[in-house]
Amino acid sequence: MNLKEIKEIINLMNDNNLNEIEIEREGLKLKLKKSSEGGLVMGTPTHYAVESLPSPKAMPSTPPSTGSGEASKNSKDIKSPMVGTFYRSPSPEAESFVEIGQTVEIGQVVCIVEAMKLMNEIKSEVRGKITEVAVQNAEPVEFGQTLFVVDPVA
Repeated sequence: MNLKEIKEIINLMNDNNLNEIEIEREGLKLKLKKSSEGGLVMGTPTHYAVESLPSPKAMPSTPPSTGSGEASKNSKDIKSPMVGTFYRSPSPEAESFVEIGQTVEIGQVVCIVEAMKLMNEIKSEVRGKITEVAVQNAEPVEFGQTLFVVDPVA
């Protein structure tokens, strides 16, 4: 569900004088509810609370792992510095920035996190071998979420 569809749903709510709507589609549950911060005043926008949660059917029982299981106890995580969408390559048809088993250098781009239509290159802060890719391509990520596990090398 994209922003345009959500705006259309908000317009539908306003046109039909609805205070709350809940939609479940393709494993995504969207709930819109008008704020209770007083009545509408001409020229004042109405505030909406938006919840977008995966439905229980769409949630995997265990997190996906694309790792080789070689992570050592001194491994380091490359974490997301922001909330956004994780991309392994610069474009859908391009090769991934890094693969499992590949050695990365400090400052090397390992992925992109898209936030508010801005593509942010994420660079490795450690030199080492990629042992796990902790997120699937095009998945949403949270601040501080592990993206890659790296086994440091000297």
